[in-house]
Amino acid sequence: MMQWEQLLSTKRFGMEQYHDERHDDRTEFQRDYDRLIFSAPFRRLQNKTQVFPLPGSVFVHNRLTHSLEVSCVGRSIAMHVTRLLHDKHRHLPIYIDDIGSIVAAACLAHDLGNPPFGHSGENAIGTFFSEEAGTIFRSEVTAAEWTDFTHFEGNANAFRLLTHQFGGHRKGGFALNYSTLASIVKYPYESQYADAHKHKFGFFQSDKAAYEQIANALGIVRDPAQPERFARHPLVYLVEAADDICYEIMDIEDAYKLRLLTLDETKELLMAFLPEQRQARAHQIFGMVSDANEQIAYLRSTAIGLLIDAAAQTFVAHEEEILSGTFSKSLVDHLPDALCQAYKTCAKVSAPKIYKSQIVVDVELAGYRIISELLNDLTTATFHPERAYSKQLLNRIPAQYDTRAESVYDRLMAVLDYISSMTDVYALDLYRKINGTSLPTL
Repeated sequence: MMQWEQLLSTKRFGMEQYHDERHDDRTEFQRDYDRLIFSAPFRRLQNKTQVFPLPGSVFVHNRLTHSLEVSCVGRSIAMHVTRLLHDKHRHLPIYIDDIGSIVAAACLAHDLGNPPFGHSGENAIGTFFSEEAGTIFRSEVTAAEWTDFTHFEGNANAFRLLTHQFGGHRKGGFALNYSTLASIVKYPYESQYADAHKHKFGFFQSDKAAYEQIANALGIVRDPAQPERFARHPLVYLVEAADDICYEIMDIEDAYKLRLLTLDETKELLMAFLPEQRQARAHQIFGMVSDANEQIAYLRSTAIGLLIDAAAQTFVAHEEEILSGTFSKSLVDHLPDALCQAYKTCAKVSAPKIYKSQIVVDVELAGYRIISELLNDLTTATFHPERAYSKQLLNRIPAQYDTRAESVYDRLMAVLDYISSMTDVYALDLYRKINGTSLPTL
């Protein structure tokens, strides 16, 4: 059984032997939040695709706005959980009131490892190694290392980005608190133990020791049903719930703005989250507010508020299972029937009308081609640095990425570190320059 006293720790990764004296009134966990907000990888999220292409005349969500909204929702869920835990228990550890700050910071960081062009970027990387030119490296790495490449996962890459010591950087990466780092690891196991149909995992072979160090320090138990995996840190469920709530509800609103869903379809989907009394109140609001966008915004905010309350209550109701590592699925899967059904209806509608819409498929196809070609050129340059063209191309790779590492695995990871750090715009620009379609003015 995991214990809150051990799970909530201010120990900083990579700085365990140092005392980082504070000179302000922020808590250790608030410092994590601020450190992430001001970081370059976080700023780059503004030019990374969430679902829809980066905006033209209609503004929709990118990775940055999505992460900020997830952080707000995550903090609200966690603060509600804190109140409920105080009602449930007489004695709680000193840092229990900080879980709102921990979850808010973890939510900011949860998408930092995503490559350009959304999930198509992940798929392009995996396919490059499993089906395309990258297959030549299969015999050069271990079986466990190979699945890191063929099942490349943004979640694992976020943990790497936050903990890995890149060239010229300090030990411990971002040097975040152990609890913050553990709270972003949604799939606390390595790639070779991932589910066959989902291919999700939480850390690469290069970062396995780092996660095990954190997990052992926090007293995170092994999954009783699958001992090769760790159980989740309890706060992962709150981060996941915030992400689930935001992407499903906000994608519905974005789809309406892009006219993929009609006003009536959007209202019907969002109204289903509201009980009868709240629906009656919504109709009263609509009588006073005629602007359709404001009506949708009201329904969206009301639905999110109801989901926040339900997620917090579900977490506390299942606290013992969560702490023992026996809780299955997500908090959204355990919501009250009406909310759970409304959520599933949105997901069912989203699949064909949003995620397979032409504008989404078009950006995925373009992103797939861009990532594949960049990978091909950059890996070729990395493993044949003596070639004239390779020397030119390697000059584009920042020194923090060690393309001259001793092992094949580490050199490939350096290439992936570089590519996954790119924004959509940067990747497209580099692709055009490599292909001679965007040459500098002479």
